[in-house]
Amino acid sequence: MTEECIFCKIIKGEVPANIVYQDEDMVVFHNIKPSAPIHVLMIPVLHIESVNALEEKHGSVISKMMIKTKEIAQLLGIRQSGYKLIINVEKGAGQVIFHLHIHLIGGWNEQKQFLAMNIKNNTLTV
Repeated sequence: MTEECIFCKIIKGEVPANIVYQDEDMVVFHNIKPSAPIHVLMIPVLHIESVNALEEKHGSVISKMMIKTKEIAQLLGIRQSGYKLIINVEKGAGQVIFHLHIHLIGGWNEQKQFLAMNIKNNTLTV
């Protein structure tokens, strides 16, 4: 963990967060600036700056995070309706906080709402 990292501070309990799930390897909490009706961040407890910093030794933690995704989606009530996983890697892709994190987003009640959001963001998802 690093002293300056806001996510490390959340893990240590120094900064409040609306935590959905936590264990010895990962923490999941609601994003303070959601881009969807449901928007949580899944982070490893170990400070890893980005996907580009991953090494073989991180394999078990990253695998666990991916496998736990469906359980987190179930807790949030979006497993059946669908959700997206997004990882921004480095500044050019929109990474702002340099502690690896996976955005789990969903909660659109109707296809119309989903398409409207994507049109607003100048993207098209089929």
